[in-house]
Amino acid sequence: MGENILIVDDEKEIADLLEVCLKNDGYTVYKFYNGTEAFQAIEESEIHLAILDIMLPDIDGMQLCRKIREKYYFPIIMLTARVADSDKIMGLTVGADDYMVKPFNPLEVVARVKTHLRRYQKYNLMGNGKEDKNEYDIRGLVINRTKHKCSLYGKELSLTPIEFSILWYLCEHQGKVVPSEELFEPVWKAKYLNNNKTVMAHVGRLREKLREPAKNPKFIKTVWGVGYEIE
Repeated sequence: MGENILIVDDEKEIADLLEVCLKNDGYTVYKFYNGTEAFQAIEESEIHLAILDIMLPDIDGMQLCRKIREKYYFPIIMLTARVADSDKIMGLTVGADDYMVKPFNPLEVVARVKTHLRRYQKYNLMGNGKEDKNEYDIRGLVINRTKHKCSLYGKELSLTPIEFSILWYLCEHQGKVVPSEELFEPVWKAKYLNNNKTVMAHVGRLREKLREPAKNPKFIKTVWGVGYEIE
């Protein structure tokens, strides 16, 4: 273990509690109460996962998440006191991988940290020779699992681990309509439980990176009431 976890929360009690729980599990913790110092630490240290509060004194957590995603692709878990679906979707849209509403069980946060780190490490490992198909080239969209790289017309795309997993799964099932439930469970490694808005938010973000026209996407098609398909 020993991965580096960044915690950014101006509520000292919450930040301190998460720090203790994560350190007890063997993680190295970088803890900050504002976004400016946190981003400086990201540029100076190797961070494997970030836990960001939305309400920060100097920079909105959404803005910080967006800024991180311009250069870095490690998992991001957002923390907030807001409960509206629109806030959750916004967090996922700007590049977060997960979203937890306060108050929360810190042990659940640790469990989610472990899940996201496993996924992140899996898709950043070089191939181990067990998979027969490691690359798809679909009309100029190239995705390679062993290198964890994706490009469109020769230009590399910056995908988060979740976005990469979604695209890889759809490519694996090219020509088949994949329901949201079928897509959610292998990607998020959890039961579906009506998480269609989560899937929609990530697919929407992925389409933006693919520069997909909203009304006539070239790659990820929506089959209304059924799911998503790459033809």
